[in-house]
Amino acid sequence: MKKLITCGVIMLSLILAAGFSLAGDSLVSEANEYFKPIPAQPPALKGNPASPAKLELGKLLYFEPRLSRSCLISCNTCHNVGLGGADFQETSTGHGWRQGPRNAPTVLNSVYNVAQFWDGRAKDLADQAKGPVQASVEMNNTPKEVVKTLKSMPEYIALFKKAFPGDKDPVTFDNMAKAIEVFEATLVTPDSRFDKFLKGDAAALNEQEKRGLKAFIEKGCADCHGGINMGGDDYYTFGVVKKPSLGISGEDKGRYKVTKAAQDEFAFKSPSLRNIELTPPYFHSGKVWTLKAAVMTMSSAQLESVLSKKEIADVVAFLRTTTGRQPKIEHPIFPKPTDATPHPRLD
Repeated sequence: MKKLITCGVIMLSLILAAGFSLAGDSLVSEANEYFKPIPAQPPALKGNPASPAKLELGKLLYFEPRLSRSCLISCNTCHNVGLGGADFQETSTGHGWRQGPRNAPTVLNSVYNVAQFWDGRAKDLADQAKGPVQASVEMNNTPKEVVKTLKSMPEYIALFKKAFPGDKDPVTFDNMAKAIEVFEATLVTPDSRFDKFLKGDAAALNEQEKRGLKAFIEKGCADCHGGINMGGDDYYTFGVVKKPSLGISGEDKGRYKVTKAAQDEFAFKSPSLRNIELTPPYFHSGKVWTLKAAVMTMSSAQLESVLSKKEIADVVAFLRTTTGRQPKIEHPIFPKPTDATPHPRLD
């Protein structure tokens, strides 16, 4: 009798385990209809083939503060690779302590975005790299002055020649941007627990995280935050169901400033939700500091069926599983200045 009971318990356990396994496998399949894991290797860049020399130069330029008028601000200032590719500011602090108009999006995995900036005004990472260098509220410099700075240092001249061997005059503003693009394209974060789940490891997420994923899909969140980057693939109106308070949304009309099309008023490129726990504050305004509050805001503003408190907690738990392996970047040692290197200007 004891043996029969024992066998029955074992059989029941196996059946239950198989049931859970099948449920997990089913959710894996469903999730793969909306999302894709981040590849270990970044994609090839159209019109800008990578090379070790270009990558080395791009890394230097990404951290190079002398590209700015003040010689204090670099790409890494607002897109810090140690802070999830962002800067932990509502809006970034730039030249002369001026505040930018929008929160700095993460640079991590940005190579997978359809375009760059919240309004998509830059078609790719190279185009994006040119903007902050010239923006008065950011690096406040000019292409002419940048080239003058780079050409003042023989080490940079040699590095540009090596990175762009076919160019008669390789030290140009465009080539600066291309080199930065090659480096930024390597800043990807594969191997998150969610990626492992997508690859078939149903046990990579716990039960709460799976409930959060299920709610994320069923409530419609995945419609705007799908694909490899869980966002960044298109533009969506902020406040489809209910416009958030002015404290969160402000009067920023988003993509409308680029296209002047009425349908683009208050539309923004959906941000990537990869590594989202690392990059507060949230939204283009940077006014929301907790992931829970961000999910609550999106629930009331974007979804026809508002998430319950339990569902919000589950979705937050799921979003934390998207944090991937962070790029480990050693800070470079820069070429030494010469007497011809422009001095810092704070005006």
